[in-house]
Amino acid sequence: MAIEIRAAGPQDEHDWRRLWAGYAAFSGTTLAADIIDRTWARLMDDATPLFARLAILDNAVVGFAICQKQFATFFREPVCYLEDLFVDPAARGSGVAKAMIDDLIALCEANNWDRLYWYTEAGNAPARRLYDRYSGTDDHVRYKITFGTFTSSGNPT
Repeated sequence: MAIEIRAAGPQDEHDWRRLWAGYAAFSGTTLAADIIDRTWARLMDDATPLFARLAILDNAVVGFAICQKQFATFFREPVCYLEDLFVDPAARGSGVAKAMIDDLIALCEANNWDRLYWYTEAGNAPARRLYDRYSGTDDHVRYKITFGTFTSSGNPT
C-alpha cells in the first residue's frame, strides 16, 4: 500500500473540492463559494506562491498539503509555509500525513529553501503527536487582526 505524493493539477479539482469540504467541516468553517473557487484558481496559477501537494493511496486522492513559498527577512533563500494539511478520515493512521510532511521536507531540500514551518491548533493532539516527531514548538505567540470575510474570532461573518 504505497503512498504517492505529487503536485495538484487541473484534473484533481473534484477530489480537492471533496477534501476541502471535509477540511472546512473539520475546522468548523464555512467559506463562500467564490473564496473556494479563488483558492483553487490560485493553486493552479504558477504565478502565485501558493501550491498544493496531493496524497494518493490505492489510486484515490486522500490528502492535501497547501503551502506558500515565501521570502523572509532572516533567510537567504525562500521558506515554505505549510498552511493547510488534511487527510480524509478514512485514510488516517495509514502514514499519509507523515508522507506529506516528508515530501515537503524533500521538496524544500531539493529547492534549497531555508525552512519549512506550520501552525496547528493547541488542542489538535493527533496532529501534534506527529508534528512533535519533526520539531518541538517554539516560543512564538501568534497575533492576528482580521478584515473583511472573517470576524476577529476567525469565524465567517
